Amino acid sequence: MTKRQILHVEDNHGDVRLVQEALQNARYDYQVTVARDGVEGLDCLHRRGGFAATPRPELILLDLNLPRKSGYEVLSEIKHDKALRTIPVIVFTSSAASADILKAYEMGANCYVTKPSDIDDLFHIIKAIEAFWFDVAVLASKLAE
Repeated sequence: MTKRQILHVEDNHGDVRLVQEALQNARYDYQVTVARDGVEGLDCLHRRGGFAATPRPELILLDLNLPRKSGYEVLSEIKHDKALRTIPVIVFTSSAASADILKAYEMGANCYVTKPSDIDDLFHIIKAIEAFWFDVAVLASKLAE
């Protein structure tokens, strides 16, 4: 079975570690590429620099509050790029502000999830993301197979 490809664009090391732990207990085998800021996230998607050999992700977990280039800027570039726009983007951020949620959806986010503070809730959310995006939804990446 091939590994499911996820790009996690997140600058908080603790959040990266927790998501990786949650995915270790998941149903599928994952290769998670971590980009520590918005510029790295776009470099990964465009396979530039140190990300030249990185596989195309099937799913993107995107924080909004990123250094160098914000999550909104990354989201905008993804959704305006014909080669990238079919990759589902899950905004996975600490903000629960209505304005942030609405703006993310208006910019083309496929899903908006507020990071929980409780680790059990985080594991539950990651399982729900996995169940929906890899068991229920038909991803564009699977149409090319």
